[in-house]
Amino acid sequence: MNQKQASTNDQLGRFKNQDAVKLRGGYYTSAEVAGWLCQWAIRHPDDHILEPSCGDGAFLLAALARFVTLGVSSPAIAARNLRGVELVQDEAEIARKRLHEQYGPRVVEIVETGDFFDSWKRLDGRTYDAVIGNPPFIRYQTFPEPYRTRAMDIMVELGLKPNRLTNIWVPFVVAAAGTLRPGGRLALVLPAELLQVSYAAQLRSYLTDRFSRIDIIACNELFFEKAEQEVILLLADGALSVPSRENNCRVTMTQARAVSEITAQPPGSVIANTKPKAVRHDSEKWLKYFLTNDEIALMRQLREEREIATLSAHGSVDVGVVTGRNSFFVLGGRDRTKFKLEEYTVPIISRSEQLRGAHLSLDDWQNLADAGNRVHLLHLSPFQGKPLGESIRRYIQLGEDQGVHQGYKCSIRSPWYAVPSVWQPQGFLLRQIYDFPRIIVNDVNATSTDTIHRLRCKYQPRQVAANSYTYLTAASAEIEGRSYGGGVLELEPTEAERLLMPRQLSWSISIDECDRLVRAGNLEELLAENSERILINGVGLARRDCLMLRNIWKKMRDRRNARRRRRRRTAGERT
Repeated sequence: MNQKQASTNDQLGRFKNQDAVKLRGGYYTSAEVAGWLCQWAIRHPDDHILEPSCGDGAFLLAALARFVTLGVSSPAIAARNLRGVELVQDEAEIARKRLHEQYGPRVVEIVETGDFFDSWKRLDGRTYDAVIGNPPFIRYQTFPEPYRTRAMDIMVELGLKPNRLTNIWVPFVVAAAGTLRPGGRLALVLPAELLQVSYAAQLRSYLTDRFSRIDIIACNELFFEKAEQEVILLLADGALSVPSRENNCRVTMTQARAVSEITAQPPGSVIANTKPKAVRHDSEKWLKYFLTNDEIALMRQLREEREIATLSAHGSVDVGVVTGRNSFFVLGGRDRTKFKLEEYTVPIISRSEQLRGAHLSLDDWQNLADAGNRVHLLHLSPFQGKPLGESIRRYIQLGEDQGVHQGYKCSIRSPWYAVPSVWQPQGFLLRQIYDFPRIIVNDVNATSTDTIHRLRCKYQPRQVAANSYTYLTAASAEIEGRSYGGGVLELEPTEAERLLMPRQLSWSISIDECDRLVRAGNLEELLAENSERILINGVGLARRDCLMLRNIWKKMRDRRNARRRRRRRTAGERT
């Protein structure tokens, strides 16, 4: 074995044996879901079927069962048209064992141990009638070489531009679609990120260019019990021989409350009466497709209105401070006094729960400090090149004794203890949201950790914040953000800057009144009052459109929060 081979095997070994199952995307589809997808994907006894990441063999077992119901005389004959590929040797052996136990030794050869992306390059024109499966949900950085490079090369070959945010399930979908015969079908279990993340925008366009019809089945119950991951079922039909921007793809969205609601009906019945969505071939997120066509049209129209702007017209959003080790750099008052670090700290907000209202006052911050919260940031950048006092030198030594300087973020800066990008914003914007994307005015000259975004305002921050409390901003947040298995909505800075707001900032109630209502738990009263003033009286929006915005916000918010509540109930039942 040469050095390169040894290195590859070592990477794959780490990939297989990492502590967290989710690191290698090892979540397995139930027999019910696999059977349901195979029922839709496999239409004829002589169909040729590919499973590019077969894992424990659930889809292969379901495919063989489907062939039997279609009249194939024996599983061994059906196996001739079925191929499964699995990278991890142990997983491939599990699949073979299950196939052997259920259908005998003559079917185990359908499982090929190897890299799908490598075998894709050696297809030599081989194509399939359907591709089925559940590709691994693996981050770009976690997928080892040379498999990652092969996957990204295929995306480039098929006209896409991958980057370091690209999750490995994306090239699996692209390459799988590239193996289909004209008229072929794709039946996959995919993360809901397909609908909402920027790195999947190219894939969304690729799919609508490649297929005549796409049906998305969404379920508010998590498919994988141990995964914090919302999942959808993708049914793509009528593959074209060559993708085309002129293709008029029909896209539908079906929602279910539970997985059993999906699998209890034949696939054709589930998607039979769904209305198509008006698709745009751009970076627009498919989260909109949870809405009605009228609601989609309104959201698109408002983005073009002269009296409507985005948050970026009023300010810029940036991440909070990345310390490298909050437990060392973010201090409570007791440790700040104990180590005599008063002159080396600045105020900081480290948790969204510390922001109760629509502005952060000096009294608010002082109450947090008095209650023992960590609200002091060790800020040593201004002291670079200057002699440090004995107290701070002792604290730095304590950090080195604890290995803080060896953490990644600390190890790549010099000196390791000088936290960069410490600046005080005019406002804060919550990164993770349960109900509404609150903007909070910063009256304390504090900064924040990266759990909270920082807002620089072009105009009066009080006006910017007050004018954000409307149904317009609430609805646009649900479309621009992304939610995961736990139901929390998350906004990255570029997504936050796309939040819709009035262009003029002169119609809202005062920020003090906003603050009072938020603290009293009367958010809906605040949104109703401000929407009347700003959207109807100021912008001139029709009342029916204002009510539609409210319904969009509530529909999307309640959908993700229901998933959060269900997760809590399930955890309680287990306890």
